[in-house]
Amino acid sequence: MRGFSYLNRAANALCSPRVDGKVRLGRCGLCGTASDSKLQPGFGLLFDIDGVLVRGKTPIPAAKKAFQKLVNPQGQFLVPVVFVTNAGNCLRQTKADQLSHILGVPISQDQVMMSHSPLRMFRKYQDKCVLVSGQGPVLDIAKNLGFSKVVTIDMLRESFPLLDMVDHNRRPKILPSSDVNLPKIDAVILFGEPIRWETNLQLIVDVLLTNGNLGGAHNNQSYPHIPVLACNMDLMWMAEAQSPRFGHGTFLVCLENIYKKITGKDLKYEALMGKPSELTYHYAEYLIRSQAAEREWRKPIGNLYAIGDNLMTDIYGANLYNRYLEEKSSRKSSKALAKVVAGTGSKASAVSQEEESDNAWESELAPPSATSCRSVLVCTGVYNPHTQVPSDPSECITETVFHGHRDFRFDPALVEPGHLVQDVDAAVQLIFEQENFVPL
Repeated sequence: MRGFSYLNRAANALCSPRVDGKVRLGRCGLCGTASDSKLQPGFGLLFDIDGVLVRGKTPIPAAKKAFQKLVNPQGQFLVPVVFVTNAGNCLRQTKADQLSHILGVPISQDQVMMSHSPLRMFRKYQDKCVLVSGQGPVLDIAKNLGFSKVVTIDMLRESFPLLDMVDHNRRPKILPSSDVNLPKIDAVILFGEPIRWETNLQLIVDVLLTNGNLGGAHNNQSYPHIPVLACNMDLMWMAEAQSPRFGHGTFLVCLENIYKKITGKDLKYEALMGKPSELTYHYAEYLIRSQAAEREWRKPIGNLYAIGDNLMTDIYGANLYNRYLEEKSSRKSSKALAKVVAGTGSKASAVSQEEESDNAWESELAPPSATSCRSVLVCTGVYNPHTQVPSDPSECITETVFHGHRDFRFDPALVEPGHLVQDVDAAVQLIFEQENFVPL
Protein backbone atom coordinates (compact mmCIF):
# COMPACT_ATOMS: atom_id res chain seq x y z
CA MET A 1 0.00 0.00 0.00
CA ARG A 2 1.45 3.34 -1.02
CA GLY A 3 1.43 6.56 0.92
CA PHE A 4 0.60 5.21 4.39
CA SER A 5 1.44 7.45 7.34
CA TYR A 6 2.92 5.24 10.01
CA LEU A 7 2.61 5.75 13.74
CA ASN A 8 5.39 7.80 15.31
CA ARG A 9 5.06 6.91 18.98
CA ALA A 10 5.66 9.76 21.42
CA ALA A 11 4.92 8.24 24.81
CA ASN A 12 7.30 10.56 26.63
CA ALA A 13 5.47 13.61 25.33
CA LEU A 14 2.12 12.17 26.36
CA CYS A 15 3.29 11.42 29.89
CA SER A 16 5.31 14.53 30.66
CA PRO A 17 3.82 17.01 33.15
CA ARG A 18 4.25 19.96 30.77
CA VAL A 19 4.24 19.83 26.99
CA ASP A 20 4.52 23.07 25.06
CA GLY A 21 1.77 23.55 22.54
CA LYS A 22 -0.34 20.66 23.84
CA VAL A 23 -3.98 20.99 24.88
CA ARG A 24 -4.48 19.70 28.38
CA LEU A 25 -8.03 18.86 29.33
CA GLY A 26 -8.84 20.43 32.68
CA ARG A 27 -11.76 18.90 34.59
CA CYS A 28 -14.09 20.18 37.26
CA GLY A 29 -13.80 17.84 40.22
CA LEU A 30 -17.57 17.85 40.79
CA CYS A 31 -18.95 17.21 37.34
CA GLY A 32 -15.97 16.11 35.26
CA THR A 33 -16.72 18.64 32.52
CA ALA A 34 -14.07 20.81 30.90
CA SER A 35 -13.29 23.80 33.13
CA ASP A 36 -12.19 26.08 30.29
CA SER A 37 -13.71 26.29 26.82
CA LYS A 38 -10.21 26.57 25.37
CA LEU A 39 -9.43 23.12 26.75
CA GLN A 40 -12.43 21.43 25.16
CA PRO A 41 -11.97 18.80 22.41
CA GLY A 42 -12.28 19.95 18.82
CA PHE A 43 -12.47 16.44 17.38
CA GLY A 44 -14.62 13.33 17.56
CA LEU A 45 -13.90 9.59 17.31
CA LEU A 46 -15.81 7.01 15.25
CA PHE A 47 -14.98 3.44 16.30
CA ASP A 48 -15.73 0.32 14.33
CA ILE A 49 -16.40 -2.64 16.65
CA ASP A 50 -15.73 -6.04 15.05
CA GLY A 51 -12.02 -6.42 14.34
CA VAL A 52 -11.17 -3.20 16.23
CA LEU A 53 -12.57 -3.72 19.74
CA VAL A 54 -13.63 -7.39 19.62
CA ARG A 55 -13.24 -10.57 17.59
CA GLY A 56 -16.66 -12.19 17.86
CA LYS A 57 -17.29 -12.05 21.61
CA THR A 58 -13.60 -11.92 22.54
CA PRO A 59 -12.25 -8.46 23.44
CA ILE A 60 -9.07 -7.32 21.72
CA PRO A 61 -6.57 -6.59 24.54
CA ALA A 62 -5.70 -3.10 23.28
CA ALA A 63 -9.34 -1.96 23.48
CA LYS A 64 -9.59 -1.67 27.26
CA LYS A 65 -6.25 0.11 27.39
CA ALA A 66 -7.40 2.60 24.75
CA PHE A 67 -10.64 3.44 26.54
CA GLN A 68 -8.90 4.03 29.84
CA LYS A 69 -7.33 7.01 28.07
CA LEU A 70 -10.70 8.28 26.84
CA VAL A 71 -12.63 8.61 30.12
CA ASN A 72 -12.06 10.58 33.33
CA PRO A 73 -12.24 9.07 36.85
CA GLN A 74 -16.00 9.70 36.87
CA GLY A 75 -16.41 7.52 33.76
CA GLN A 76 -17.22 10.46 31.46
CA PHE A 77 -15.73 10.63 28.00
CA LEU A 78 -13.11 13.31 27.42
CA VAL A 79 -14.01 13.54 23.72
CA PRO A 80 -17.22 12.75 21.82
CA VAL A 81 -17.25 9.07 20.77
CA VAL A 82 -19.63 7.12 18.53
CA PHE A 83 -19.43 3.39 17.85
CA VAL A 84 -20.27 2.90 14.17
CA THR A 85 -20.94 -0.75 13.40
CA ASN A 86 -22.36 -2.45 10.34
CA ALA A 87 -24.08 -4.98 12.59
CA GLY A 88 -27.86 -4.78 12.51
CA ASN A 89 -29.12 -7.72 14.52
CA CYS A 90 -29.97 -5.96 17.79
CA LEU A 91 -31.23 -2.74 19.35
CA ARG A 92 -28.81 0.08 20.18
CA GLN A 93 -29.29 -0.39 23.92
CA THR A 94 -28.33 -4.05 23.67
CA LYS A 95 -25.13 -3.18 21.85
CA ALA A 96 -24.37 -0.40 24.35
CA ASP A 97 -24.71 -2.87 27.22
CA GLN A 98 -22.37 -5.32 25.48
CA LEU A 99 -19.76 -2.61 24.90
CA SER A 100 -19.98 -1.37 28.49
CA HIS A 101 -19.22 -4.88 29.71
CA ILE A 102 -16.37 -5.43 27.23
CA LEU A 103 -14.65 -2.05 27.63
CA GLY A 104 -15.30 -1.49 31.33
CA VAL A 105 -16.67 2.02 30.75
CA PRO A 106 -20.31 3.19 30.69
CA ILE A 107 -21.66 3.41 27.12
CA SER A 108 -25.08 4.88 26.36
CA GLN A 109 -27.27 3.94 23.41
CA ASP A 110 -26.84 7.48 22.10
CA GLN A 111 -23.19 6.62 21.45
CA VAL A 112 -24.07 3.57 19.35
CA MET A 113 -24.89 3.61 15.68
CA MET A 114 -26.09 0.38 14.11
CA SER A 115 -26.16 -0.05 10.34
CA HIS A 116 -29.93 0.51 10.43
CA SER A 117 -29.87 3.68 12.57
CA PRO A 118 -30.14 6.11 9.60
CA LEU A 119 -33.48 4.53 8.68
CA ARG A 120 -35.00 6.98 11.19
CA MET A 121 -34.56 9.64 8.50
CA PHE A 122 -36.72 7.83 5.93
CA ARG A 123 -39.98 9.05 7.38
CA LYS A 124 -41.99 8.56 4.19
CA TYR A 125 -41.90 4.78 4.72
CA GLN A 126 -42.79 4.77 8.42
CA ASP A 127 -46.54 4.60 7.78
CA LYS A 128 -46.24 2.14 4.88
CA CYS A 129 -46.17 -1.65 5.03
CA VAL A 130 -42.54 -2.81 4.94
CA LEU A 131 -41.05 -6.29 4.67
CA VAL A 132 -37.98 -6.73 6.88
CA SER A 133 -35.23 -9.32 6.50
CA GLY A 134 -32.41 -10.15 8.90
CA GLN A 135 -31.97 -11.89 12.22
CA GLY A 136 -32.47 -11.04 15.86
CA PRO A 137 -35.55 -9.07 17.03
CA VAL A 138 -36.25 -7.61 13.56
CA LEU A 139 -39.83 -6.67 14.48
CA ASP A 140 -38.69 -4.76 17.58
CA ILE A 141 -35.86 -3.10 15.65
CA ALA A 142 -38.22 -1.92 12.90
CA LYS A 143 -40.75 -0.53 15.37
CA ASN A 144 -38.00 1.15 17.38
CA LEU A 145 -36.94 2.90 14.15
CA GLY A 146 -40.47 4.26 13.68
CA PHE A 147 -42.04 1.75 11.27
CA SER A 148 -45.63 1.03 12.24
CA LYS A 149 -46.67 -1.62 9.67
CA VAL A 150 -44.05 -4.38 9.61
CA VAL A 151 -44.10 -7.82 7.99
CA THR A 152 -41.30 -10.33 8.59
CA ILE A 153 -40.08 -13.14 6.34
CA ASP A 154 -41.49 -15.65 8.86
CA MET A 155 -44.90 -13.98 8.67
CA LEU A 156 -44.80 -14.23 4.87
CA ARG A 157 -43.77 -17.86 5.01
CA GLU A 158 -46.61 -18.71 7.39
CA SER A 159 -49.14 -16.96 5.15
CA PHE A 160 -47.74 -18.42 1.90
CA PRO A 161 -46.10 -21.76 2.86
CA LEU A 162 -46.10 -23.03 -0.73
CA LEU A 163 -43.49 -20.42 -1.65
CA ASP A 164 -40.72 -21.85 0.56
CA MET A 165 -39.90 -25.15 -1.14
CA VAL A 166 -36.11 -25.70 -1.00
CA ASP A 167 -36.11 -27.57 2.32
CA HIS A 168 -38.22 -30.71 1.74
CA ASN A 169 -38.76 -31.13 5.48
CA ARG A 170 -40.47 -27.72 5.71
CA ARG A 171 -42.85 -28.22 2.81
CA PRO A 172 -46.48 -28.20 3.98
CA LYS A 173 -48.10 -31.63 4.35
CA ILE A 174 -51.59 -30.14 4.06
CA LEU A 175 -52.57 -27.49 1.53
CA PRO A 176 -53.02 -24.17 3.34
CA SER A 177 -56.13 -22.02 3.37
CA SER A 178 -56.34 -19.42 0.63
CA ASP A 179 -57.41 -16.73 3.12
CA VAL A 180 -54.50 -14.33 3.67
CA ASN A 181 -54.88 -11.06 5.56
CA LEU A 182 -51.44 -9.58 4.93
CA PRO A 183 -51.52 -6.14 3.28
CA LYS A 184 -49.67 -5.23 0.09
CA ILE A 185 -45.98 -4.66 0.78
CA ASP A 186 -44.78 -1.17 -0.16
CA ALA A 187 -41.04 -1.49 0.49
CA VAL A 188 -38.35 -4.02 1.45
CA ILE A 189 -35.84 -3.32 4.24
CA LEU A 190 -32.76 -5.54 4.54
CA PHE A 191 -31.27 -5.25 8.04
CA GLY A 192 -28.52 -7.86 7.73
CA GLU A 193 -27.67 -11.42 6.79
CA PRO A 194 -30.59 -13.77 7.60
CA ILE A 195 -30.46 -17.32 8.96
CA ARG A 196 -32.03 -19.20 6.03
CA TRP A 197 -30.69 -17.56 2.91
CA GLU A 198 -32.70 -19.69 0.48
CA THR A 199 -36.00 -18.72 2.14
CA ASN A 200 -35.17 -15.03 2.31
CA LEU A 201 -33.84 -14.88 -1.26
CA GLN A 202 -36.90 -16.67 -2.62
CA LEU A 203 -39.51 -14.58 -0.80
CA ILE A 204 -37.79 -11.22 -1.38
CA VAL A 205 -37.57 -11.95 -5.11
CA ASP A 206 -41.24 -13.01 -5.03
CA VAL A 207 -42.17 -9.69 -3.42
CA LEU A 208 -40.20 -7.71 -6.01
CA LEU A 209 -41.66 -9.64 -8.96
CA THR A 210 -45.26 -9.35 -7.74
CA ASN A 211 -45.05 -5.65 -6.85
CA GLY A 212 -45.68 -6.49 -3.20
CA ASN A 213 -48.72 -8.76 -3.83
CA LEU A 214 -47.53 -12.27 -3.02
CA GLY A 215 -50.88 -13.78 -3.93
CA GLY A 216 -50.21 -13.10 -7.61
CA ALA A 217 -47.87 -14.57 -10.21
CA HIS A 218 -44.48 -13.15 -11.16
CA ASN A 219 -44.48 -10.23 -13.58
CA ASN A 220 -41.02 -9.55 -14.99
CA GLN A 221 -42.35 -6.36 -16.57
CA SER A 222 -43.03 -4.87 -13.13
CA TYR A 223 -40.09 -2.48 -13.23
CA PRO A 224 -38.94 -0.45 -11.49
CA HIS A 225 -39.71 -2.70 -8.55
CA ILE A 226 -40.92 -1.49 -5.16
CA PRO A 227 -38.27 0.37 -3.08
CA VAL A 228 -35.44 -1.62 -1.46
CA LEU A 229 -33.44 -0.16 1.42
CA ALA A 230 -30.36 -2.13 2.50
CA CYS A 231 -28.21 -1.86 5.61
CA ASN A 232 -24.66 -3.24 5.92
CA MET A 233 -22.71 -3.87 2.73
CA ASP A 234 -19.83 -5.80 4.36
CA LEU A 235 -18.81 -8.62 2.06
CA MET A 236 -16.96 -10.18 4.99
CA TRP A 237 -16.34 -9.53 8.68
CA MET A 238 -13.91 -10.81 11.28
CA ALA A 239 -14.98 -13.09 14.14
CA GLU A 240 -12.92 -15.66 16.10
CA ALA A 241 -12.06 -17.70 12.98
CA GLN A 242 -8.66 -17.27 11.32
CA SER A 243 -10.26 -15.98 8.10
CA PRO A 244 -13.10 -13.48 7.50
CA ARG A 245 -16.72 -14.74 7.41
CA PHE A 246 -19.55 -13.95 4.97
CA GLY A 247 -21.36 -10.70 5.72
CA HIS A 248 -24.59 -9.11 4.51
CA GLY A 249 -22.76 -7.82 1.45
CA THR A 250 -22.43 -11.44 0.29
CA PHE A 251 -26.18 -11.90 0.71
CA LEU A 252 -26.76 -8.73 -1.36
CA VAL A 253 -24.50 -10.10 -4.12
CA CYS A 254 -26.70 -13.21 -4.24
CA LEU A 255 -29.94 -11.21 -4.30
CA GLU A 256 -28.70 -8.81 -6.99
CA ASN A 257 -27.51 -11.60 -9.26
CA ILE A 258 -30.60 -13.76 -8.84
CA TYR A 259 -32.85 -10.80 -9.64
CA LYS A 260 -30.81 -9.92 -12.74
CA LYS A 261 -30.64 -13.54 -13.89
CA ILE A 262 -34.44 -13.80 -13.75
CA THR A 263 -35.39 -10.37 -15.13
CA GLY A 264 -32.36 -9.20 -17.09
CA LYS A 265 -32.54 -5.94 -15.13
CA ASP A 266 -30.49 -4.49 -12.27
CA LEU A 267 -31.82 -4.52 -8.74
CA LYS A 268 -32.13 -0.89 -7.66
CA TYR A 269 -31.71 0.45 -4.13
CA GLU A 270 -33.66 3.37 -2.73
CA ALA A 271 -30.88 3.68 -0.16
CA LEU A 272 -27.71 1.87 0.88
CA MET A 273 -26.63 2.52 4.46
CA GLY A 274 -23.99 1.30 6.79
CA LYS A 275 -20.34 1.91 6.05
CA PRO A 276 -19.09 3.07 3.52
CA SER A 277 -22.22 5.12 2.76
CA GLU A 278 -21.92 8.91 3.17
CA LEU A 279 -25.36 8.78 4.75
CA THR A 280 -23.97 6.71 7.63
CA TYR A 281 -21.09 9.09 8.33
CA HIS A 282 -23.37 12.11 8.10
CA TYR A 283 -25.63 10.55 10.74
CA ALA A 284 -22.62 9.59 12.89
CA GLU A 285 -21.41 13.18 12.78
CA TYR A 286 -24.86 14.30 13.91
CA LEU A 287 -24.51 12.03 16.95
CA ILE A 288 -21.04 13.46 17.65
CA ARG A 289 -22.46 17.00 17.56
CA SER A 290 -25.32 15.96 19.86
CA GLN A 291 -22.86 14.63 22.43
CA ALA A 292 -20.79 17.80 22.33
CA ALA A 293 -23.94 19.90 22.81
CA GLU A 294 -25.12 17.76 25.72
CA ARG A 295 -21.75 18.18 27.45
CA GLU A 296 -21.88 21.92 26.68
CA TRP A 297 -18.65 21.76 24.70
CA ARG A 298 -18.86 24.91 22.64
CA LYS A 299 -15.73 24.37 20.59
CA PRO A 300 -16.74 23.23 17.07
CA ILE A 301 -15.95 19.62 16.22
CA GLY A 302 -13.77 20.15 13.18
CA ASN A 303 -12.04 16.79 12.71
CA LEU A 304 -13.51 13.32 12.77
CA TYR A 305 -11.29 10.24 13.08
CA ALA A 306 -12.72 6.94 11.86
CA ILE A 307 -10.91 3.89 13.23
CA GLY A 308 -11.53 0.58 11.46
CA ASP A 309 -10.07 -2.69 10.19
CA ASN A 310 -11.71 -2.99 6.78
CA LEU A 311 -10.34 -1.16 3.75
CA MET A 312 -13.53 -1.50 1.74
CA THR A 313 -15.91 -0.23 4.42
CA ASP A 314 -14.19 1.67 7.25
CA ILE A 315 -11.42 3.30 5.22
CA TYR A 316 -13.35 3.72 1.98
CA GLY A 317 -16.28 5.23 3.91
CA ALA A 318 -14.22 7.68 5.96
CA ASN A 319 -12.32 8.85 2.89
CA LEU A 320 -15.54 9.13 0.88
CA TYR A 321 -17.11 11.26 3.61
CA ASN A 322 -13.97 13.38 3.78
CA ARG A 323 -14.32 13.99 0.04
CA TYR A 324 -18.00 14.84 0.57
CA LEU A 325 -17.07 17.41 3.24
CA GLU A 326 -14.46 18.96 0.95
CA GLU A 327 -16.89 19.16 -1.97
CA LYS A 328 -19.62 20.53 0.27
CA SER A 329 -17.28 23.29 1.41
CA SER A 330 -16.25 23.96 -2.18
CA ARG A 331 -19.87 24.18 -3.35
CA LYS A 332 -20.69 26.53 -0.50
CA SER A 333 -17.81 28.78 -1.51
CA SER A 334 -18.93 28.68 -5.15
CA LYS A 335 -22.49 29.65 -4.19
CA ALA A 336 -21.24 32.49 -2.02
CA LEU A 337 -19.06 33.74 -4.87
CA ALA A 338 -21.96 33.51 -7.31
CA LYS A 339 -24.11 35.63 -4.97
CA VAL A 340 -21.38 38.26 -4.69
CA VAL A 341 -20.95 38.38 -8.46
CA ALA A 342 -24.73 38.59 -8.94
CA GLY A 343 -24.83 41.46 -6.46
CA THR A 344 -22.33 43.46 -8.53
CA GLY A 345 -24.35 43.00 -11.69
CA SER A 346 -21.58 40.98 -13.36
CA LYS A 347 -22.44 38.00 -15.51
CA ALA A 348 -21.79 34.64 -13.93
CA SER A 349 -22.82 31.13 -14.87
CA ALA A 350 -25.57 29.86 -12.59
CA VAL A 351 -24.86 27.06 -10.16
CA SER A 352 -26.11 23.85 -11.74
CA GLN A 353 -29.22 22.09 -10.48
CA GLU A 354 -27.02 19.15 -9.51
CA GLU A 355 -24.98 21.40 -7.23
CA GLU A 356 -28.07 23.02 -5.76
CA SER A 357 -29.84 19.76 -4.96
CA ASP A 358 -28.58 17.85 -1.96
CA ASN A 359 -29.21 14.20 -1.18
CA ALA A 360 -32.76 13.66 0.09
CA TRP A 361 -31.57 12.51 3.51
CA GLU A 362 -29.59 15.71 4.10
CA SER A 363 -32.77 17.66 4.80
CA GLU A 364 -33.40 15.53 7.90
CA LEU A 365 -30.19 16.63 9.63
CA ALA A 366 -28.40 19.90 10.22
CA PRO A 367 -25.55 20.58 7.77
CA PRO A 368 -22.24 18.98 8.83
CA SER A 369 -19.92 21.13 10.89
CA ALA A 370 -16.85 18.93 10.53
CA THR A 371 -14.24 19.94 7.99
CA SER A 372 -12.48 16.58 7.70
CA CYS A 373 -12.91 12.86 8.34
CA ARG A 374 -9.58 11.09 8.68
CA SER A 375 -9.20 7.33 8.35
CA VAL A 376 -7.11 5.19 10.70
CA LEU A 377 -6.56 1.52 9.82
CA VAL A 378 -5.74 -1.10 12.47
CA CYS A 379 -4.24 -4.56 11.87
CA THR A 380 -6.35 -6.59 14.31
CA GLY A 381 -9.23 -7.54 11.99
CA VAL A 382 -10.01 -7.97 8.30
CA TYR A 383 -7.01 -5.98 7.05
CA ASN A 384 -4.00 -8.10 6.18
CA PRO A 385 -0.81 -5.96 6.15
CA HIS A 386 0.79 -8.45 3.76
CA THR A 387 -1.85 -7.91 1.05
CA GLN A 388 -1.55 -4.79 -1.08
CA VAL A 389 -4.19 -3.12 -3.22
CA PRO A 390 -2.89 -2.35 -6.73
CA SER A 391 -2.77 1.32 -7.66
CA ASP A 392 -4.02 0.62 -11.18
CA PRO A 393 -7.83 0.29 -11.24
CA SER A 394 -7.59 -2.10 -14.23
CA GLU A 395 -5.93 -4.59 -11.89
CA CYS A 396 -8.89 -4.44 -9.51
CA ILE A 397 -11.76 -5.63 -11.68
CA THR A 398 -12.27 -8.92 -9.87
CA GLU A 399 -14.36 -9.39 -6.75
CA THR A 400 -11.36 -11.07 -5.10
CA VAL A 401 -9.64 -7.67 -5.02
CA PHE A 402 -12.46 -5.12 -4.80
CA HIS A 403 -14.76 -6.27 -2.02
CA GLY A 404 -16.85 -3.12 -2.09
CA HIS A 405 -20.51 -3.04 -3.08
CA ARG A 406 -21.57 -3.08 -6.73
CA ASP A 407 -22.82 0.53 -6.55
CA PHE A 408 -19.55 1.93 -5.16
CA ARG A 409 -16.84 2.31 -7.78
CA PHE A 410 -13.27 1.41 -7.00
CA ASP A 411 -10.96 4.36 -6.43
CA PRO A 412 -7.44 3.61 -5.13
CA ALA A 413 -7.39 6.90 -3.21
CA LEU A 414 -10.46 5.90 -1.20
CA VAL A 415 -8.94 2.68 0.15
CA GLU A 416 -5.69 4.33 1.21
CA PRO A 417 -5.83 5.04 4.95
CA GLY A 418 -4.63 8.29 6.39
CA HIS A 419 -2.78 6.32 9.06
CA LEU A 420 -1.87 2.68 9.60
CA VAL A 421 -1.33 1.48 13.19
CA GLN A 422 -1.12 -1.84 14.98
CA ASP A 423 -4.24 -1.60 17.15
CA VAL A 424 -6.89 0.70 18.60
CA ASP A 425 -4.70 1.80 21.53
CA ALA A 426 -2.01 2.96 19.11
CA ALA A 427 -4.75 4.72 17.11
CA VAL A 428 -5.91 6.72 20.15
CA GLN A 429 -2.33 7.70 21.00
CA LEU A 430 -1.77 8.83 17.42
CA ILE A 431 -4.95 10.94 17.36
CA PHE A 432 -4.04 12.63 20.64
CA GLU A 433 -0.70 13.52 19.06
CA GLN A 434 -2.36 14.82 15.90
CA GLU A 435 -4.72 17.02 17.94
CA ASN A 436 -2.10 18.15 20.50
CA PHE A 437 -4.48 16.75 23.11
CA VAL A 438 -3.07 15.65 26.47
CA PRO A 439 -5.68 14.78 29.12
CA LEU A 440 -4.62 15.30 32.72
